[in-house]
Amino acid sequence: MPQYRNTILWICCIVMLCALYFSRAALSIAMILFVAASFFHNRHKAHLRCFFKTPLLWSMSLLLLLPLLSGVWSADKAQWMDIIRIKLPLFFLPLAFASSFSFSKRQWNVLSFLFLLLVAGGSVWSFFHYTQNTHAINDGYLKAKSLITPLQNDHVRFSWMVCLSALLSIFLFFKNKTDKYRWLFLVVAAWFVFYLHLLAARTGLLSFYLCALIVGVYLIFKKNNLRYGLPFLAVLFLLPVIAWFTLPSFKNRVKYMLYDFEYFKNANYLPGGNDAMRIISIKAGWQTMNEHPLTGVGIGDIKNKINEWYAAHYPQMIDSDKILPASEWMMYGAGTGWVGLLIFSFVMLIPFFVSVSEKLAWWLVNATAAFSFMADIGLEVQIGVFLYSFIVLCCWKCWSEVSSAKTIES
Repeated sequence: MPQYRNTILWICCIVMLCALYFSRAALSIAMILFVAASFFHNRHKAHLRCFFKTPLLWSMSLLLLLPLLSGVWSADKAQWMDIIRIKLPLFFLPLAFASSFSFSKRQWNVLSFLFLLLVAGGSVWSFFHYTQNTHAINDGYLKAKSLITPLQNDHVRFSWMVCLSALLSIFLFFKNKTDKYRWLFLVVAAWFVFYLHLLAARTGLLSFYLCALIVGVYLIFKKNNLRYGLPFLAVLFLLPVIAWFTLPSFKNRVKYMLYDFEYFKNANYLPGGNDAMRIISIKAGWQTMNEHPLTGVGIGDIKNKINEWYAAHYPQMIDSDKILPASEWMMYGAGTGWVGLLIFSFVMLIPFFVSVSEKLAWWLVNATAAFSFMADIGLEVQIGVFLYSFIVLCCWKCWSEVSSAKTIES
């Protein structure tokens, strides 16, 4: 039975990754099957004990528990229920990963290669669309538009996947030292870096530079390797300069960001502005949290309270610009007060104290996740919730040095 269960869980992982591109309904069904299959054993007490003894697992579930508790003081129950439904994987996936299942090295490799293949295929498809109407797409970057991407054109989440794929490609290059075709991983990584600059989505691009900076500093100060560390950092600083002169989409994105920022800096409202509206929305979330510091307004009432703030401070704002606070920190702060903000920060910090075999890679994955949540609300959409929980938990499962889950007898 344990071997059958492992196979079922592995197939569910494959289906979930593929469903990202083709069907949200299939993604939900595959997640349900994955969680159900994780309980195909007779040691349920040990399973639950592992969950509560593993800080990474129970802390991630707090990201659902906080919004769930806020339902007590949320007036808009319908909105609250929609948010809870989206966040359910933040509890059930950690609970499933507390099970004693384990994949072979070959199975983990297949999942890694599939992830790379899906992201590479999606980026090539996106690039093909770019080549069909290059001039118009480049001009669109001057109007807060961007290149079409997979995941139903969710360029924020897809750009993060591309960043992680670049990291994974480099990781596999160094881990497969005896493979004569390992240089192909570097070629794939180079393509992902090129595409990140072409797409010019801030989440993926800034996450990439954050990772590169961490690696450069790690080489110099931790490994005391100036020979590789300094040239690495030099290339890192040259990349945006090269992109500025060679990629119109990147150049136009930077131009628009500077143009948009000027409006916000002068306290002017720019209809349709992207970055300015994000900053204004974060300000709205901050003030809403401070007006309700102990409990917040309740996750279900954030939208209504933020709209009231917009009406009071920016009465000329058009409805399409009235967005939720563009930061998960502010979403949890506005919804559950300062306690929620601090607990969210705690959850983001926990992974850096988890013992795994690949510490640097583990830190990079979690650093990019936490960084992305600073100016994005990825945990308010189904794809974002799945990607964050699934990727972090898979990395933990694969790289754990000592996992209490392995002590459970299936």
